[in-house]
Amino acid sequence: MLTGLGKPPTPSDTVDLLLECHVRIRHFVAMAQRLGGAFLATPEEIADTATRVHRYFGEALPLHVRDEEDSLAPRLRGRDPVLDAAIAVMEREHGEHQASLAALVRAVAAVALDPARHRALAVEVRWAADDLARQLEYHLAQEEAVVLPAVRRLLDAQADAAIVAEMRERRVGRVIPSA
Repeated sequence: MLTGLGKPPTPSDTVDLLLECHVRIRHFVAMAQRLGGAFLATPEEIADTATRVHRYFGEALPLHVRDEEDSLAPRLRGRDPVLDAAIAVMEREHGEHQASLAALVRAVAAVALDPARHRALAVEVRWAADDLARQLEYHLAQEEAVVLPAVRRLLDAQADAAIVAEMRERRVGRVIPSA
């Protein structure tokens, strides 16, 4: 059986784009966790990984949050009480993630600038990454179970296209970190 040949299909709608973001979120959380315990890595590997984690959580993740709060939530709110509750939880949790995100971004920025500080900051990196992993595991699962299916169920093609356009516009001129 042939698998994995060629480029993966380009995401075609809002749900595909957001699910692709969720894959990247999980990937970069895991990368941050590994960085927290990477005591045998070279200074170059540490600096590269810290830079990539910093760019993702400092630049790309905030865009994803804006996608959900500025483009998705307003179009879904008021259509279903269960969905409204899920959106309220999603937005509240975005705020709750900020302390761990800030700690991670601050620590990996310092490590990226000076990989020699890795040992001193490894516990902070690992703690923040582990805390985010715990928070995001539930958060992403809830979005995938409740919010994202509602997009396909409740929004028409025009609304979906508008969200996709807004998401792409947020990223114009930016190089978004990938796996």
